[in-house]
Amino acid sequence: MPAASAKTASPSAISKKFASLGLVQDFDFVLHLPLRYEDETALHRIDSLYPGQMAQVEGIVRKAQVIIRGRRQLTATIDDGSGQLALRWLNFYPSQIKAVEEGRLIRVRGEVRGGSFWGFEMVHPKVSRAGAPLSDSLTPVYPATEGLNQPQIRKAVNAALARVRLDDTLPVAVQHKYQLASFAESIQLLHNPPKQADTLALIEKTHPAWERIKFDELLAQQLAMSLARATRESKKAYAIQGGASGLMQRLLDQVGFTLTAAQERVCQEILADMQRPFPMQRLLQGDVGSGKTVVAAIAAAQAIDQGFQVAIMAPTEILAEQHFKKMSAWFEPLGVRSGWLAGSLTPKKKQQAAALVADGTTQLVVGTQALIQQHVTFAKLGLMVVDEQHRFGVGQRLSLARKGEQETVAPHQLSMSATPIPRTLAMTFFADLDVSVIDTLPPGRTPVITKLFADSRRDELLAHVDTVIRQGRQVYWVCPLVEESEALQLQTATDTFNRLQQELPQLRIGLLHGRLPTQEKTAIMSAFHEHALDLLVATTVIEVGVDVPNASLMIIEHAERFGLAQLHQLRGRVGRGQNESLCVLLYQTPLSSVATARLKAMYETQDGFEIARRDLEQRGPGEFLGMRQSGMALLRFADIDLDAPIAEQARETAQWLQATHPEAAAAHLQRWARQRADLLRI
Repeated sequence: MPAASAKTASPSAISKKFASLGLVQDFDFVLHLPLRYEDETALHRIDSLYPGQMAQVEGIVRKAQVIIRGRRQLTATIDDGSGQLALRWLNFYPSQIKAVEEGRLIRVRGEVRGGSFWGFEMVHPKVSRAGAPLSDSLTPVYPATEGLNQPQIRKAVNAALARVRLDDTLPVAVQHKYQLASFAESIQLLHNPPKQADTLALIEKTHPAWERIKFDELLAQQLAMSLARATRESKKAYAIQGGASGLMQRLLDQVGFTLTAAQERVCQEILADMQRPFPMQRLLQGDVGSGKTVVAAIAAAQAIDQGFQVAIMAPTEILAEQHFKKMSAWFEPLGVRSGWLAGSLTPKKKQQAAALVADGTTQLVVGTQALIQQHVTFAKLGLMVVDEQHRFGVGQRLSLARKGEQETVAPHQLSMSATPIPRTLAMTFFADLDVSVIDTLPPGRTPVITKLFADSRRDELLAHVDTVIRQGRQVYWVCPLVEESEALQLQTATDTFNRLQQELPQLRIGLLHGRLPTQEKTAIMSAFHEHALDLLVATTVIEVGVDVPNASLMIIEHAERFGLAQLHQLRGRVGRGQNESLCVLLYQTPLSSVATARLKAMYETQDGFEIARRDLEQRGPGEFLGMRQSGMALLRFADIDLDAPIAEQARETAQWLQATHPEAAAAHLQRWARQRADLLRI
């Protein structure tokens, strides 16, 4: 029995359906813009139809019947004098059978299919009364949810439009400068476009009405980021000055590094921020191997030197453990007490570690999401470092930020990313942050040669693996899955490990994947680091943070299945020593156009910013920001890449409005950014 239709639902039930779409206040409905449009302004002759066309036809039903062709189907044929058109419904109700009784004159609308010997047909066409007045505007089709039909949504939107004032929040000078249509005209046109409107421009969002809406949305986003910055700067933080004991200099002497000019520059930017009485929010960008970790350590040294605690959070336990080993090796000889907090610890050890953090004994704590659990408190948290920040969801990043908020004092926060943020993305979603870029690699980093190998050349590759290992070097062999998946039919890490043991019995081969117990993962990684293993078969658990200078060859199995940024991160695991390094992208044919573009980009460039730009084109901004985990849209109408020129205009306008028309800026933000305040703290 079919579920009750939306027509019989109670008003409160319908309100809940609208609320599930975010439609509560009148302006929510005003900004609930159509996905596409249907043209119900004209009738089409059957003899003029073509496949793929959305058409509206009136004709007499010549034949109608319920047939069984594998399943019950309702079929009918209509005739308009110029030809005949077949109609078919795979799911139907008695009312639909009655609507297509033979001899009736009906109007149908749907997509035209077929065109073979059997002629054209429409499957599940919309049926309405013939002779009804034709619409004088295109019919909008809105984003919907189960239990809400299009007429209900159209009625609610039009009711909201009748109640609200569509006054313009933009001064006339801005509209003239950028040749923008008025807000009221744009909204009315998008909800009820005249029949002569450019349908293609409406669908592709290039129509002047869409240009205005996208400008307004991007302007609100820029104003929101500016407000976030102002809010942050109104908070108090500990002003962390340079230490009298010179812990930073002792740290540099301990690690034996000579900083590059780029590292020195970003250190100065970070240390200057930490001396201010409001919380630092700085994003440290640097390509794979550019030396971000030592910069973070220098910032940590300044905070610890002044009696503050430092927390470092990484998205995976392997990466967090790499940080812990490196940081403790640097800091422990200097008398700094470091601690480790991760989900794999026993409850007793977690409790002990958390107690040492709470009473201030632990000065530097490194961990995973375990750092943001409720039972973890800090005595005097002065600095948080979030590595690979885009891999955390919004909620996780906010939780860590709130850990350090003690009454009115907030900690400084340094976010690090080896996925360079393309300019348009930085200009919009990171506009509230200060950004530092390490744009050069330290001396000694060897450029990695990238080669593409079809799977048919596997034997040739195995011979090269043997040669590399005979030369005393080590090899990574990366696979996308741990167990067999019938859906993807990929070579798994386990199968590859077993196969390589048979093909290369003379080698010491290890297997590393995320499902292994933590102690076993640690032991395997340590064995590889100490050259007790020649070849490490692994999943993407080694994607970030793993540093084995002697590993000079990486083979990525089924490279066509990986994302571009992920391939770039994996490639960065080699080329960390003095030996010439090679990354082999092993792929299976045939390749899709997207996979071909991805592998081509890896072959053509090692520039992290260029890789990031191409990855943004292919995947969109969600994964750069960790927003997909939050379930919230980034931008509803604007496209971060295609609409970069509009974003630039919006940024200029935001600065001008705040300086000269603060009341207009506030009104615009109120219209667009309702209920999004929490996202301003990303």
